[in-house]
Amino acid sequence: MGDFNVALVIVAAVVSVLVLLVSVYLLVNYQHPDDVNQAYFPKLVVVLGLTVAVLSILMLPADVANRQACSRAIYNGACSLTLPMRTLWLVVYIVDAVLVFLVIPFAMFYYEGDQDKSVGKRLRTALMWVVASAVVCGLVLGILYGLVGKVDFTVRHLSSSVETFPNSFSGFSSGQPCISSLPRVCAASTAPANSQTTWTMRATFPEYVVALATIVGSVLFTIFGGVGIACLPLGLIFSFVRRPKAVITRSQYIKEATELGKKARELKKAAEALHQEERSGNKGRKWRKNVKAVEKELLLLEDDMKALEEMYPQGEQAEATWAFTVLGYIGKLIFGVVGLVVSIAWVAHIVIYLLIDPPLSSFLNEVFIKLDGVWGLLGTAAFAFFCFYLLIAVIAGEMMLGLKLVFITIHPMKWGGTLMNSFLFNVGLILLCSISVIQFCATAFAYYAQATAAQEIFGHTLQSLRGIKYLYKYNVFQYGFVALAILTLFYYAIFGWRKRKPTGRFQLSN
Repeated sequence: MGDFNVALVIVAAVVSVLVLLVSVYLLVNYQHPDDVNQAYFPKLVVVLGLTVAVLSILMLPADVANRQACSRAIYNGACSLTLPMRTLWLVVYIVDAVLVFLVIPFAMFYYEGDQDKSVGKRLRTALMWVVASAVVCGLVLGILYGLVGKVDFTVRHLSSSVETFPNSFSGFSSGQPCISSLPRVCAASTAPANSQTTWTMRATFPEYVVALATIVGSVLFTIFGGVGIACLPLGLIFSFVRRPKAVITRSQYIKEATELGKKARELKKAAEALHQEERSGNKGRKWRKNVKAVEKELLLLEDDMKALEEMYPQGEQAEATWAFTVLGYIGKLIFGVVGLVVSIAWVAHIVIYLLIDPPLSSFLNEVFIKLDGVWGLLGTAAFAFFCFYLLIAVIAGEMMLGLKLVFITIHPMKWGGTLMNSFLFNVGLILLCSISVIQFCATAFAYYAQATAAQEIFGHTLQSLRGIKYLYKYNVFQYGFVALAILTLFYYAIFGWRKRKPTGRFQLSN
């Protein structure tokens, strides 16, 4: 066992380094050309945020493996080299909260500051906003912790009289498991109703911070995750349905390109007018709405340009380019079908295991346990995949709602074209929702992840916090998640096959 525990620690260290390298790789390849060789502090925050987010998702499977390392220990020192998961959970999520509520906002304020100002003024402005936010958050956290930062555990008080130790154990059976001659006196089921009481204790402040961050993340997770669990696979499938069926002619290409050029000039004119309004100080509600609408139309215009390039590939390798385009859409169909199966499995598991009391079946928990029986890490790998899929669904839901609703700020992630403010926004969203994804997975797979440090923090302490526990007692987030998934399914069934039309919802003030 000791050798296995050492191996677990080594694997954790190696995986952490690999995650860091992958985060750097994503930053280098997604960053906008305008940010090359500059904006180093926002880039450092992005790499750190991505690393923490990915590691937090991987920590739950690591927690399960950590528990399994001690499951057959035959002496007390056998588990001395396993990971201190409870401490790691608290450290990771305190870092998560600091990044989301302090560091990332500071980096965004600094990056988006007026470029005409000096570095010192931009730093002071960003620091002023972050300090004000920190004071408000600190006061709210302190007041809430002082008033309701307690945990209410429902316990049953049991007691019995002293019995003489028997000389023989031959009389014990399933019908008579106790020392007492009276049948089943030692069973908790025979305890009177007045033996149940509430045991109240104060939660630690780090646990309370994690709990409140989880609540904020759970609201976003319910909205974005519920929409994303359906739109992620269906979006890929309907993208294949709406794919270009054949290469268009040159005359068709010229006609479509002319229309796109006309639309681009209109957007440029609208953007210049909005810039003039900004300089004149007219930055009201209508101005902000128009800015977001123009941003949305610009993104849709870029999508149209990409679609036009797909339908009319140019250059010496035009045929090869078209072949790769066709293969790409086939790949979307395959991943969409696989994703649809995973999404259906997720929703079915939530209904069967979480919403029906008592559960009809442990479903995916049993699947993971059986996979572990086939190969030690197979079930853990499948478990990690389902957790990651849920996080990807959250990002897909945010992108869909950002394009459909004007009042949500759009921060697209594009290969080789992502500005640092968009990077920081999406990393903050991933960090905030990753807490809720882990808590949701710890609840949904409670049978598989039992006796882990995550189960202790997210399964007992969090769900027993005063004032918060009722959200989990009545499965508010689970019902919202399933309801939004069903509504999104109906939306795609009705509108998903249609091709998008321009909205034209921005109107200039002048």
